[in-house]
Amino acid sequence: MTVFAFVLILIILIPVLAIVIDSPVGQALARRISAGEEEQGSLGPRVETLEGEVRYLNETVESLKEESEFLHSLIEGKGDEARRLEPPESQPDSESGS
Repeated sequence: MTVFAFVLILIILIPVLAIVIDSPVGQALARRISAGEEEQGSLGPRVETLEGEVRYLNETVESLKEESEFLHSLIEGKGDEARRLEPPESQPDSESGS
């Protein structure tokens, strides 16, 4: 019984496989596989460019984290020290009389 099921599945899969290979999707897949083998040597510069972009994005994310932490500290009221550092009040009577 299992041999019969195996043969039946094999008989059904052969035409299905032929249809898939002959379809535009199968042809595109074949082109992609063959193009991937030819372009192996040109991946080096592309990978280096992508690594540079990743480094730049990591630096940008870190900068945004620092800015966000600073803004959160100001919003939470940890910026009270900055409010205490106000310029001294001037005395208009003593300065204008000189």
